[in-house]
Amino acid sequence: MDSEPVLERWEQGSPYERYIGRWSRLVAAEFVDWLGISPGRRWLDVGCGTGALCQEILDRCSPTEVTGVEPSAGFLAAARENLGGRARLYQGGAEAIPLPGQAVDVTVSGLVLNFITDQRAALAEMARVTVEGGTIAAYVWDYAGKMERIRYFWDAAALLDPDAVRLHEGARFPSCRPEALQDLFTEAGLTDPEARAIDIPTPFPDFDDYWEPFLGGQGPAPAYLMSLDERRRAYLREILRARLPVQPDGSIPLSARAWAVRATVLA
Repeated sequence: MDSEPVLERWEQGSPYERYIGRWSRLVAAEFVDWLGISPGRRWLDVGCGTGALCQEILDRCSPTEVTGVEPSAGFLAAARENLGGRARLYQGGAEAIPLPGQAVDVTVSGLVLNFITDQRAALAEMARVTVEGGTIAAYVWDYAGKMERIRYFWDAAALLDPDAVRLHEGARFPSCRPEALQDLFTEAGLTDPEARAIDIPTPFPDFDDYWEPFLGGQGPAPAYLMSLDERRRAYLREILRARLPVQPDGSIPLSARAWAVRATVLA
């Protein structure tokens, strides 16, 4: 079977929450604790999605204000509902942030950087809106290594369709590695970039809890799955069922790693 290009969809907040959002919240909490930003700062979340990172900033960092920017109208609607008016939210992209210069003290981005077409332009925009001496930080999934939920999926898909290998985020996103992230921040003119791993457990009580969120179509792997006909989809399901480390009680004890990076803005 020859794979046709699969359109990545980031439109609906609820399917995304079931697929990956519930795990991104765990990473977000550890991420903001690692940053160690003092209270009373102005924060910006670029690509705020459904508001998971904004929520952790509000709950853990005592900010004076939190702003989120998100291109997807569906995700933005979910963020507005989830955050209940506690953050200022704007529709917009990372390459053209709708804020004036030096408007915030801290700019962060969670699970977004690898999906941005022009990463250098995005980091330049983040630096533009952040004060001198401020912090820019981001985290991305370790798609090529220990993001097990997605790695198992693509490994199984490759058995069904060898061309699916090229759609694997681990192959498509070379910046999802610590050295590449640090190099990217250095090339953007940011100072003293530092990277670290954030590991979280991602257990599934049963196979259906693992499988069904892929049917929501939100993200590369779910979009690929929904591009298959019913027969191939069912075959992929059985390949995964056979390959996942299912325990005697039916649970699936997977884990996930994200790579985080932070740096300082200088004039």
